[in-house]
Amino acid sequence: MGGNMSGLSRLVTLMYVVPGEAAYFMPSCDPHTLHARAVSHPQPRAFALPGNSISARSAGRRSIRSKVMAAAQDLQSVPGVATLPDPATKDFIFQQTMYRIKDPKRSLDFYTRIIGMRLISKLDFPDSKFSLYFLGYHEGIDIPSDKSDRVEWMFKQPATLELTHNWGTEDDSSYKAHSGNEDPKGYGHIGLSVPDVYAACERFEEMGVDFVKKPDGGSMKGLAFIKDPDGYWIEILNAKASRQFA
Repeated sequence: MGGNMSGLSRLVTLMYVVPGEAAYFMPSCDPHTLHARAVSHPQPRAFALPGNSISARSAGRRSIRSKVMAAAQDLQSVPGVATLPDPATKDFIFQQTMYRIKDPKRSLDFYTRIIGMRLISKLDFPDSKFSLYFLGYHEGIDIPSDKSDRVEWMFKQPATLELTHNWGTEDDSSYKAHSGNEDPKGYGHIGLSVPDVYAACERFEEMGVDFVKKPDGGSMKGLAFIKDPDGYWIEILNAKASRQFA
C-alpha cells in the first residue's frame, strides 16, 4: 500500500471539467487530501482517477489549442482584424455610450422604471450648464455612498449608458435629438439581452412604449426594436434565440 501511495503522490491529478470545454488538469498539493481548484467555473463537475496524467494533460491542452485556433482562424480571417490585441490595451474596457437628451425627467423615468436600469452616478457642471446621468444594471448595494468614490467606481463599470442634458432643452420646443436612424444615418442603437423577447415586448406594449419593430415583424423574427423618449432605438434580443443568425 505504501508503494502504491508513493506512486499516487507522483501521478495523482485532479481534473476540473468545464461543461462543453476541454478538461484542465492540475497536480494535487496533497494526495491524501484530494481537492479541486476551479479554473474558470465555480462548481467542479468531475475528478480523474490516478492514471497517465501527463498524456491526459497534453491531450487536454491540444484540444484547447485546437478550439482556440479554429475560433481565431474564423474571426481573424475578417479583413482589417488585428492578429492579436496590443498588450498595452489588456486593461481597457468598453465603459459607456452617450445620448443627448431633451428632458431628463422623461428619460430617467423610461430607463429606470421601464427598462429597469439604475442611476449609478450624476455629475453637474454649472459653469457649462449641463448634467450627466450614468445608468446601468447594477445592484444598489454596490454603489459607493461617497461621491468621489462613486465617480471612480462608476468609470470602472463596463457598458454604462450616459445621458447628457444641456440645461434648458426641456423647455425648447425646437430641440430634437437625432437618433442616427434618419438621414443622414449614423449611430444606430443600443441592445438589451432579455430572458424572453415576447414577454418583455408584451410588457413594453402595456406600458405604452413606441415600437420600431415587434418580434414577429419583418424578416428577422424573435427580436424587436423600441424607442426611448428622444427616439433613440433599443434592440431587444435573446441570446439563445440569436443562434439562428450564426
